[in-house]
Amino acid sequence: MTDGKVVLVTGASRGIGRAAAIALARDGWHIIAAARAQRALEQLDDDIKAAGGAATLVPLDLKDGEGIDRLGGAIHERWGRLDGLAACAGVLGPLTPAHQASPGVIAEVMAVNFFANHRLVRALHPLLRAAPAGRAVFLTSGVARNPRAYWSPYAASKTALEAFVQCYAAELSITSVRANLLNPGPTRTAMRAKAYPGENPETLKPPEDVAPLIVNLLREECELNGALIAYDAQR
Repeated sequence: MTDGKVVLVTGASRGIGRAAAIALARDGWHIIAAARAQRALEQLDDDIKAAGGAATLVPLDLKDGEGIDRLGGAIHERWGRLDGLAACAGVLGPLTPAHQASPGVIAEVMAVNFFANHRLVRALHPLLRAAPAGRAVFLTSGVARNPRAYWSPYAASKTALEAFVQCYAAELSITSVRANLLNPGPTRTAMRAKAYPGENPETLKPPEDVAPLIVNLLREECELNGALIAYDAQR
């Protein structure tokens, strides 16, 4: 089933990250699944095995920068490279007026949505370079480019992420590595339910609809670099 490709999926215990991990396993990748929830990771492992794939589980809080560094070292020791990174982890934070967003709220949202991804790039770039065609995709949101009231912590974190990834991608142009951004749009996830508690989730696409696009962006034949892909624009 596997052709030896190795991918790290963050936020792999639920939502789009979980769906992406299963889809990538079906596509022949070995999954390094990172998330905080141990029990949910174990269930994911069962589902990946049922799909004919294999996973390495990494219970990890992405706010632990040194833990990310250690993960990079462990990947180097075991595989010597990383073929793909699917950075799917994220937090919404409270929806609140900008002037009421506490330093703690800003710090929490930025830590997961921006600083953790910077730390991942810092730790994993040499491993992506060591792969024949390293690929990375980072989840973003439409609110980054269309700010709205009460969303300032989340919007600011995603705006920072987009700028960082596009700068990184520009630096990758002379290498075989490619990095892109994906805006999944409205999707049936726990984060979406928190943001829109009165919304009927059955009117939204499931995470499984987004997963194939992540798979495509991580394949060697994908030569996009620094692109911002909107799921709805692909339909």
